[in-house]
Amino acid sequence: MQNNTKTELPTFIADCHLGKLSKYLRFMGYDTLYFPQIDDNAIIELANRDKRIVLTRDRELSERKKAHCVLLRSIKIEEQLQEVICAFNLKEHVPSFSRCIVCNESLAKVDKQDIIERLPVKVAKYFSSFEVCKKCDRIYWHGDHYKRMKATIQKISASV
Repeated sequence: MQNNTKTELPTFIADCHLGKLSKYLRFMGYDTLYFPQIDDNAIIELANRDKRIVLTRDRELSERKKAHCVLLRSIKIEEQLQEVICAFNLKEHVPSFSRCIVCNESLAKVDKQDIIERLPVKVAKYFSSFEVCKKCDRIYWHGDHYKRMKATIQKISASV
């Protein structure tokens, strides 16, 4: 018998110490809020309102028990990512690159001809597939930055 129930992906809110981690989680397709400056009470309020998991390096915040919090121990991005992958069993999740790594909005495929005047010359010459952020209008392609982030996630997933 086939199981047709769709597993809902966790959604996160990262505290102000986890900006780089939030970019990786967004790259993987996880809805992850991040604010460079935000009060702990506001984080808890947002987490509870939107049913998000708080990712933090702040022990006091994690111990307040007013929201689902996960205390990350490492200061290194690779180890933080490994902690999250293990804590939420995300090892088998294939990075979808479906969210803007800057503002967390969903990306949409876009025709190269619609954005060609906005592309660097070499990008226009060597790439044909593009996504654009619906909110901040950033353009993404699968260049070196994409390849490095994907390789980092695959390496970490293979090690857990």
